[in-house]
Amino acid sequence: MNIKLVAVTLAFALAPVLASAQGCSMGKEQQAMTCAEGSNFDHATGTCMPVST
Repeated sequence: MNIKLVAVTLAFALAPVLASAQGCSMGKEQQAMTCAEGSNFDHATGTCMPVST
């Protein structure tokens, strides 16, 4: 009976930790790149380049 009690107690103790880790996206956020009017984002260089017309 003691082993069952320890197992249940451990499960209840770890449940919040496992639940919060599932929603963690630390370091995986992405920001949208916006350029000034008259320029476009160049994926090759990673910078904003003026639009030539």
